[in-house]
Amino acid sequence: QSLLTLFSQVKLQKRVEKAIASPAEAKPWYKYRSIFLTTSRAEGGVEFWKENADVLAETEKRFGVPPEIVTAIIGVETRYSKHTGGFRVIDSLSTLAFNYPKRSKFFRKELEQFLLLCREEEANPLELTGSYAGAMGIPQFMPSSFRHYAADFDGDGKKDIWKNTSDVIASVANYFTIHGWQKGAPVAFPVSVEGEQYKEVIGNSLKPKRTLAELQSHGVNIGESTLPLDTTARLLSLKQKNSTEEWAVLTNFYVITRYNHSDHYAMAVYQLSQEIKNRYALLAAKQ
Repeated sequence: QSLLTLFSQVKLQKRVEKAIASPAEAKPWYKYRSIFLTTSRAEGGVEFWKENADVLAETEKRFGVPPEIVTAIIGVETRYSKHTGGFRVIDSLSTLAFNYPKRSKFFRKELEQFLLLCREEEANPLELTGSYAGAMGIPQFMPSSFRHYAADFDGDGKKDIWKNTSDVIASVANYFTIHGWQKGAPVAFPVSVEGEQYKEVIGNSLKPKRTLAELQSHGVNIGESTLPLDTTARLLSLKQKNSTEEWAVLTNFYVITRYNHSDHYAMAVYQLSQEIKNRYALLAAKQ
């Protein structure tokens, strides 16, 4: 009966159906990159790091995920909490569960997870807001991700990813740790290619399955990399306007794709993280 009462107040949203049909990830890399690699987003990251330096440092100790990566995720997802989405989560998920056949099974599962988390967190399902796809709060967790990875950093008994920045930071770091983040290991580095053989090692899978030695034997020049040649890697080719750029991407890059299953997304997060890290270091050096 309570579910019937709840769903009688749900509003199916045409805007949601329209938005899900044109995700940013479908753009070529050079267009996608320009959305996220901006001066304002990098400067916003430095500000976020400054404001939350203690929590980010403590989180790195606890989870092994560096501040610049956590900060970049939050920057890409919601511009450091400025754009968390104005849709009621229950409206978005219901619309996609029942009006988007292509992925209705996924969204029905998420709708169920959402109702469970509302019960567990004693939250009103009609009040929680998020994106058109039902991603919630500052880190844009789907309901299933919330139930598996959200963390209560300050010990107040609530996992608040909407307003509590320390919970948000810990939740992102926890997500990465559980998905296999390798503390202190690199994410990716640029390479060059020659001949045609390198095309054989551009795989379709996001998971790295080759070694650096294998990439080398297929015409990939790994430059001054000092990583062991048995390091697991994948060759990634990104489309520029009139050319391509090639990268060796490693296990930690794959971990970033667990947050959003897209090479473009992971590379935007990585490059933004490096820009934030460099700017933060310059700022620290001046003080």
